This record gives sequence, C-alpha cells and structure tokens, in this order.
Amino acid sequence: MAVANIVQSVTMALRQEMARDKNVVVLGEDVGLNGGVFRATEGLQKEFGADRVIDTPLSELGIVGCAVGMAVNGLKPVAEIQFSGFMYAAFDQLISHAGRIRMRSRGRFTCPIVVRAPYGGGIRALELHCESGESIFAHTPGIKMVIPSNPYDTKGLLAAAIRDPDPVIFYEPMRIYRAIKQDIPDNDYIVPLGKANVVQEGDDLTLISWGAMVKTCQDALEKLNNKYSVELIDLRTINPYDAETIINSVKKTGRCVIVHEAMKTSGFAAELIASINEKALLSLEAPVVRVTSPDVPFPLARLENYYLPDVDSVLKGIEKVMRF
Repeated sequence: MAVANIVQSVTMALRQEMARDKNVVVLGEDVGLNGGVFRATEGLQKEFGADRVIDTPLSELGIVGCAVGMAVNGLKPVAEIQFSGFMYAAFDQLISHAGRIRMRSRGRFTCPIVVRAPYGGGIRALELHCESGESIFAHTPGIKMVIPSNPYDTKGLLAAAIRDPDPVIFYEPMRIYRAIKQDIPDNDYIVPLGKANVVQEGDDLTLISWGAMVKTCQDALEKLNNKYSVELIDLRTINPYDAETIINSVKKTGRCVIVHEAMKTSGFAAELIASINEKALLSLEAPVVRVTSPDVPFPLARLENYYLPDVDSVLKGIEKVMRF
C-alpha cells in the first residue's frame, strides 16, 4: 500500500501495465528524459528503456497518428498530450481513424490506444491549456472517454483503459493533480469502465459530477451540513456512461443537479438530462438543474474564479431544485 496523489497514481498504473504487458509503450513530448510536463512518466524510460518510453517531436497530430499505426500493428500505445487543448491538433486522427478502425475493418482490427491529457481549469495556465472537451469526444462513436476524480480511481481506470481493445481518451483533472492523497494498493487492480461511483447515498436529491468538480461538490455538501439528504454520483466514465446508476438514483430522489466545468451548451449534462427525461420523467419533482461554466472561451488567469463552478454555485443549484 502506498499513499499517492493523482500524478503518482498515473505513474503507478503505467508501471503496472508496462510490467505486465511488453506491448504497452508510452510516447509523447518530454515523457522520457524529463518524465513529462507534470512528471507523470518520471523514471519509466530508465526502467523500461527508450524503445518503450519514447520522446517525440512537438506534433500532436504525429503523436496520435503514430499511436494509431502502432495499435493496428499489435502494440498498446499510451500517448501523452501535454494539455487537453492541444488535442485539437490531433482531432483528425482521433475522429477519422482511431474511432473508425473497428467499423472500417468489420472487426478485423481494433485500435487499443490511450490518449492521456491534463484537463480543466484552476491552475492559472495559458490559453488552450484548460479546455474541457469531453462532450466533443463523447459524441464520437468508437471512442471512450474517462475522467477520474481521485488517486484510487485514476490507477484503476487507467489500467482498465490500457487493457481495453478500443481507443480511450483519459482526461486527468490537473486542478487536483496533487490536492488529494489516498492509500493505493500496490497490487494489480482495475476500476471497470462504464461504472459510476456512488460517493454518498441520499434520498432528497441526486448530485452528479466528474473530475475536479467532484471535490467541489463534496466541499459544497460539507457546507450544506446535512440540510438535505444528497446522493453524490461520480460519473467516472463519460462514454459509455452508467445510465442505470443515474436513473435508479433519480427515481429514488426525484430531483437532480449536474455539475461540470465545461460550458453549458451541448455539455455532457445535456445528454444526461435527456436520458433522465426519457427514463425517469414521471419521477421528477423539479426540472434538472445544470451548474456549468458559461458559453465563452476559457478566460485568462484573473477571470478563472468567475468562470468555473464553485461551492456557492453548486449550493445555489441545489437550493433551486429543492425549492421548486
């Protein structure tokens, strides 16, 4: 057992999977000698060699394109993109190729790649460093989308993603990269993709979130001080998402608030609300409320606190639903 934060859990998962499967390789800008921009791959090149931990040129399109080629030829590449906003440069490879290879080959080939990227705001970074584009990739058939919220899940979900036969985009919430520590088992384990986690059970309201916003929701519930009985759900996997857990919870509570830091319009909360309306409409006691960022580009540092959902905005969303 080791006490680890999210960055260390990423390293532990990569080391675990590289040791158990010689076909797992890591590639990206500065992932080898420097150990990555956040040091998530530190020590791996020394341990596994430069032919399995590969420093690449500064080309996201090239990194993901090479990973696709590696995958269809039997390897299991884990590509690091330094920040999620840089993934737009690799959009064509992800959408036109990685997500389509199984269908295009009628099942003869799969594309077992994982594309890791730090995502989300809260660190006062530059433009294109703090994007929350999960709904873009969730809309793309053939691509799975995973976002952990804590160190334990990070190791287990990343291991599951590496073992998955299809492409997985793995967003890591850099706002809480080192803010949370947990006891992490040294042994081999996975957290299954597509299964949400009920962090806290409740009867009055269902609160759904993922990534760094799960901690924001937990802080809000602490401030709420048991005024309402709230069931908190960490979605974990955006695509495929755990509709069963969500619907069962909403049928029980009759009320729902969804919190994410991506912008509101076409954010993934909209898909969850559609599913709730289709399968649990008659159980609702109030309209579902979204607590999100506004429909503008991610701002520069001075405006971050005005842009991102915070404890107070989550509490306002809860009160709006409860007082309907």
